[in-house]
Amino acid sequence: MTRAAKILLLGGVAVYYALVVFNNLTDFNTNYAFVQHVLQMDSTFPGNHELWRAISAPWVHMLFYLSIIAWEIVTTILLAWGAMRLVLFRDASAADFDRAKSIAVLGLTLSLLMWLVAFLSVGGEWFLMWESRVWNGEEAAFHRFIAIFLVLLFVVQPERETQP
Repeated sequence: MTRAAKILLLGGVAVYYALVVFNNLTDFNTNYAFVQHVLQMDSTFPGNHELWRAISAPWVHMLFYLSIIAWEIVTTILLAWGAMRLVLFRDASAADFDRAKSIAVLGLTLSLLMWLVAFLSVGGEWFLMWESRVWNGEEAAFHRFIAIFLVLLFVVQPERETQP
């Protein structure tokens, strides 16, 4: 049952990422506007002394947004691949099942890095997204980071051999 839970939770994160990619591609301009405003720092506190960090070049906004989407696509693929590998190894020995987790761990780690580095660190701290009342994604990023971190912690728990 524990292996099934790990596979299902990993698959759930893969579905989540597939939907994120779908939304970013089908509602491109809404999420692109979010990236633009964060990079322009146009809704940070008035008189902000860190506005020298702001980026107003549209091509940079597009590059940032496309890199986020690419990151999400790679993460989706790794998570789906990782879940499929675990399905294939579900009846294997504990050691083989543990070794099969490597792609899943890579996908979950890539996901965590996106929320921690791209959103919380770069967006939140470098571009001061936390100062914006409208274009602030820090709380959402933190919630996603914690949920995915918990899945990672569960997935990496070593397997035990079952008794026949």
